[in-house]
Amino acid sequence: MNNFTPREIVSELDRYIVGQNNAKRAVAVALRNRWRRQQVDPELREEIAPKNIIMIGPTGVGKTEIARRLARLAQAPFVKVEASKFTEVGYVGRDVESMVRDLIELAIVMVKNEEAKKQQIKAEDLAEERLLDLLLPGEQQPTESDEASSGGRTRDKLRQLLRMGELNERMVEIEMQDNQMPSMQIFGPQGPEEMGFNIKEMFGNIFPKKTKNRRMKVSEAQQLLIEIEAEKLVDMDKVQTLAIERTEQNGIIFIDEIDKIASREGGHGPEVSREGVQRDILPIVEGSTVNTKYGPVKTDHVLFIAAGAFHVAKPSDLIPELQGRFPIRVELESLEEADFVRILTEPNNALIRQYQALMATEGINLEFSEDAIREIARTAASVNERTENIGARRLHTIMETLLEELSFNAPERPDKRFPIDDAFVRERLAKIADDEDLSRYIL
Repeated sequence: MNNFTPREIVSELDRYIVGQNNAKRAVAVALRNRWRRQQVDPELREEIAPKNIIMIGPTGVGKTEIARRLARLAQAPFVKVEASKFTEVGYVGRDVESMVRDLIELAIVMVKNEEAKKQQIKAEDLAEERLLDLLLPGEQQPTESDEASSGGRTRDKLRQLLRMGELNERMVEIEMQDNQMPSMQIFGPQGPEEMGFNIKEMFGNIFPKKTKNRRMKVSEAQQLLIEIEAEKLVDMDKVQTLAIERTEQNGIIFIDEIDKIASREGGHGPEVSREGVQRDILPIVEGSTVNTKYGPVKTDHVLFIAAGAFHVAKPSDLIPELQGRFPIRVELESLEEADFVRILTEPNNALIRQYQALMATEGINLEFSEDAIREIARTAASVNERTENIGARRLHTIMETLLEELSFNAPERPDKRFPIDDAFVRERLAKIADDEDLSRYIL
């Protein structure tokens, strides 16, 4: 696990997310505490539980992005789930344990890719030998020494040409195993998504292994063969062990829309199911063992980050046991005009940069004046105030409306310079922004 200090974590998050310093500090401390826990004496380490976080704030202010960037920074398995997709046991819907199964699946992919990279050099050598076999299809082991030396020289010449890239355009035919298995859905106590995972093991000997031939260029075949050989060299038992350990020690589960399962006082009907979902989620957050196809996974040290707008319900409407499992509460601020200006220009993935890069592919130089950027931010803030406040997502709709005509005509446009000033922004957006009904449907 990367040994970042809280200040470094916040600094890294600042590169992509504007504002929300309280939330950044909370997640930075939570991540650093994981590293601290690893340094503690093993006996006490098991007793230190993660301090789960609940983020409160309107949509589009950066709740999900903070959690996603944090997981990427920690190189930790990360899964985002919507609480509203889960239903109480006995109702049709996803089982809450499936969030842990999704997490272990992601960890398996992460660890498998890492292990395959370690085998890269060996895989390249094996792939090269397989390619040479394909390029010399009739090659037999000669019995006479002069023939052997002649065959060896031919293979060495081909090897040299292959490494120089001279054979990249030549076509070869590769025989590959067809991994498709007959599909069947089985319903059981763990839900449909978890059943049928051992179909290959159960029926692998009954169904004959099918192969298919693919014709491709040598350059493509080489990459494909490297991947195949690297995968063969990976020890899957080791991958599963490491993935379970990483999930248990470093996993992060982001539960979005948790306010949608909060039971408001005096509720009837669906409220019962909402409370049931909370009670189902509770043991997962508290720490329990979930059975997966890779073995049992403990959730005692998985970090849970919950988020919700809480427009109607309040965090106190959650059942007390669940509230107690989210000791850190952070309120995210609504975004204002000044924040929108920063979002458009400052982050590494700023919207202005994205559109400039997209238009550059058509040879068009898109230039935004500072006044134009302020006008876009002012319009976004104004529409958010008068209609639904969807935070920074409003900028996406406004930018698309602003550049719709240019995006359509870009390939045929003779003038490759396209300056945008505040007058252009007002001309394109004024009518829509001023008409509340139009902004509601278009912006």
